[in-house]
Amino acid sequence: MNDTQLIKDKLDIVDFISEYVRLKSAGVNHKGLCPFHNESTPSFMASRERQSFKCFGCGKGGDIFTFVQEMEGMEFVEVLKMLADKAGVTLTRQVNEVNTSQKNRLKDINLVAARFFHNILVRLPAAEDARIYLKNRGITDQTIEEWQIGFIPEQWDLLTKYLLKKGFSIDDLIASGMTIKRDGADAASGRGFYDRFRGRIMFPIRDVHGSVVGFTGRVLVETEKSGGKYVNTPQTAVYDKSRVVFGLDKAKREIKNKDMIVMVEGQVDVIACYQSGMKNVVATSGTALTDMQVRMIKRYSTNMNMAFDSDDAGQKAAKRGIDIALAEGMHVKVISIPEGKGTDPDECVSNYPDVWFFAVENAKDVMRWYLDKAFLGMDLSLPRTKQEVADKLLPEISRIPYAVERDYWMRELSAQLGVDVSVLRHDALRLSDKEGVRHNSIRRKDVIDGGFNTIKKDTKDRFSLLLEKLFALFTQFPNDLAPCIVSLDSLELSTSEYLSLYEAIKVQYTEKGSIDIDLLNEQLSDVNPSMIDNLLLQSQWEFSSISAAKALVQANILVSHIREESKKIKRNSIQSRLQIAERDGDRDAIRNLMEEFKNL
Repeated sequence: MNDTQLIKDKLDIVDFISEYVRLKSAGVNHKGLCPFHNESTPSFMASRERQSFKCFGCGKGGDIFTFVQEMEGMEFVEVLKMLADKAGVTLTRQVNEVNTSQKNRLKDINLVAARFFHNILVRLPAAEDARIYLKNRGITDQTIEEWQIGFIPEQWDLLTKYLLKKGFSIDDLIASGMTIKRDGADAASGRGFYDRFRGRIMFPIRDVHGSVVGFTGRVLVETEKSGGKYVNTPQTAVYDKSRVVFGLDKAKREIKNKDMIVMVEGQVDVIACYQSGMKNVVATSGTALTDMQVRMIKRYSTNMNMAFDSDDAGQKAAKRGIDIALAEGMHVKVISIPEGKGTDPDECVSNYPDVWFFAVENAKDVMRWYLDKAFLGMDLSLPRTKQEVADKLLPEISRIPYAVERDYWMRELSAQLGVDVSVLRHDALRLSDKEGVRHNSIRRKDVIDGGFNTIKKDTKDRFSLLLEKLFALFTQFPNDLAPCIVSLDSLELSTSEYLSLYEAIKVQYTEKGSIDIDLLNEQLSDVNPSMIDNLLLQSQWEFSSISAAKALVQANILVSHIREESKKIKRNSIQSRLQIAERDGDRDAIRNLMEEFKNL
């Protein structure tokens, strides 16, 4: 048995995917919202029996290795090593390839550095001031252990020398961001290289799987030469700050359990909340929330309560993050710390824990927060003031991707301004034409008719969905339903992706009187190699408990609907051609089309 199969046997694909996606039982399979594209109705399915997953919306599918590669953007060798560690499997093949992957070498460097920093903090006299600082911040010894907080003294190359003795190359140390190379440095002598982090309390940054990918260093004694209060690992092969969410590795299970993300700004905010018992807290590490971070946390919950600094910079950064979160379909609330109860979550939870928990529990819907802020101190007796408020709020409402929510807030704004909602809808059209509303394309007709009722065409029309359901049912009972399939006319399927499958079924049933699914799969390998597998997955999802008799009844109903839908499509086509013929005055074409329409 090879390594990949051994790992598959050890790891339950449903349990593993459940770390990313909330799945519910659906017969013998499990379904949920697809993590690869935005959707409101679940079309994603995972199957233990087939050790695979499939999304019937965007089409992505595969095994546990494919899933991790798609979710994390990792190379196969990295996925192999990660899953082998998780499964407790010792790799026998491709070991050299895995071990020589630069990304894995950089992760090893970060892991060794994290242990080095931590040991200095908890054991050496040189870290006494750092221990006193953390104690004064209310961070306990247990928390220091749990988060592997560390310290590095103010020495030029202490870490670099240590890592070189551990056998790491100077090139990899530079690539990891731990070591900086001076001009004229000599690799042979080791001169001209120095540590990025010096005289700092070190906070390891981990990816969602718990691997150390970078660090934040908080200076202990700030001087003109210290390079700022915080220094972070630069962009590396394993660390991209726009993709990493601090604390998610520890918080993801609690986020799923509570169906709530508490988003704060800094690492110390996360650690203080965690220490107080609130363990569904994560941070962007001082950067504005990015679309990639939103998609990552959205795997665990679509509800986010957000705290941010009250200064202009903090509010602007939060605003960018909120816009992205709303566009991604997140439900966002704003946490407000009462005046005098702390300037940030760390200060509030450390000194007034009850106040912080209450503030999180009673966070205000972001649109309510926007409205309250926009109306504050405004004289609504002046038409110009009303216009200013509308200009501020209409773009915010437009970013909500859900039509019912958008309509609610449009009417709420209408009531508070004392302006008819239709006027606001036309004004929204003016703003969208003038500036272009980001994250949510608004069509002119949608604004006039439905008030931001943005229309997104389904990936499949009703005709295709009916055929998909029929052929999925067929794969469950091929010999029972073959006569039903054959009763259709090829003309009725002429515009369908399933025409080739229909014809293969018809030929096989006519010649042999029975159906061989494996043979069908082989015949379709050049046309659509995954069609049968996809239909089998869907049949297990929808029809795993249905009997052959009920399947036949269902198939006949589907065939009837397919014929009706086929006629509807043809009628629409004839009507479109008839309009063209009437416009051109083509009497022969009109006569022929009318006859064709009558014969349907």
